[in-house]
Amino acid sequence: MSQITQCKGTEWIAEASDRLLFTTNRPELIMDRGAGMYMWDTEDRVYLDFSGGWAVTSLGHAPAVIRDVLDQQSAKLIHASPSFYNEPMLQFAKLLTDISCFDKVFFASSGAEANEAAIKLARKYGAAKLGGAHEIITMTNSFHGRTLATMSATGKSQWDALYEPKVPGFCHVPLNDLDACFAAISDRTCAIMLELVQGEGGVNIVDESYLYAIRKACDIYGLLLIVDEVQTGIGRTGTMFAYEHYGIEPDIMTLAKGIGGGFPLSAMLTKESFDLFEPGDQGGTYCGQPLAMAVGQAVVQEVIQSRLADNARIQGDYLKRRLQETGEALGWSQVRGRGLLVAFNLPLPCGAELVKRCLDIGLIINSPSPSVIRLMPALIVTTADVDKMLRLLAECWEALYREQQAAAQ
Repeated sequence: MSQITQCKGTEWIAEASDRLLFTTNRPELIMDRGAGMYMWDTEDRVYLDFSGGWAVTSLGHAPAVIRDVLDQQSAKLIHASPSFYNEPMLQFAKLLTDISCFDKVFFASSGAEANEAAIKLARKYGAAKLGGAHEIITMTNSFHGRTLATMSATGKSQWDALYEPKVPGFCHVPLNDLDACFAAISDRTCAIMLELVQGEGGVNIVDESYLYAIRKACDIYGLLLIVDEVQTGIGRTGTMFAYEHYGIEPDIMTLAKGIGGGFPLSAMLTKESFDLFEPGDQGGTYCGQPLAMAVGQAVVQEVIQSRLADNARIQGDYLKRRLQETGEALGWSQVRGRGLLVAFNLPLPCGAELVKRCLDIGLIINSPSPSVIRLMPALIVTTADVDKMLRLLAECWEALYREQQAAAQ
């Protein structure tokens, strides 16, 4: 038995720091198990999870539906290679196209892969239909992934000088600024790509009139409209897909995070007329893997059958209302969001410290920028969960705010 398998608690952490490549700051605790809205660490401390594994655990932690389907499918067929059809792949493709406005699906394992596929398809379309046009207009403060191409598509200013030279062919414009978007369209443009709610950017919502005008512009100039629903898809915003709030149909949509409920899974969906890839153009070892397909189908069916998109809408409205009521006395402002993707602003840029203090008392939240708190709990969340979260959050904030005020005097 290796030394690391004998380690526990803080010893595990010391061992991990010797062996894991450093990519992020992690608290000195190890998550061990989960159930519903909660996780427990190896010291048996309990945490109410209002980040939902970064909007991933759509059904909560360790849901029976995922455990059961993993057991059943793993006993039958785990992997056959992408060279073959498998039954769960065909069933899941039918389910996704039946519940959306799309005709065709490409399966992958992560949101970045799905967005890479969308970028490739847009460039393939530009080469075939638009005389070689290859540029894609994306938005500032957007987030599309961490591959070189998706980082280039992303509109985070702190990434501007990272991993140079960037993949060329992306033009960033401010969200909801029609003049800037229209000015960026040229004979080199093949697509416009955006999130309908910018999650990592601070929960910024696309205006209805803006999206409608972009859809019209894409129709006029023959451009593709790509919506990145990696964070918003599969019920999170109160409808199965966020584009349904707007009364328009995109040409391409990407999904990940909640589609697998915690299992690595993503999808790119498009219309029949954009089925342009040739053999060898696109693929991946795990694309359409039977185990992932079975899990995805089970997750989406559970979201539909248990009406979890409706619960996201109801609980999201309640969460925003309670944040506004609670926040009035605490200095919180700009409560915003759709469904269970919600954020608000702090009066001081101490989001990271608030996240840390909440974790210390058993609450997991997220701060995408110093003055913003983001909440994205599982779609199974209840009003009792919201009330408990707000009590813990307010308790931490009041203590932190008092300390910040005292230090400033």
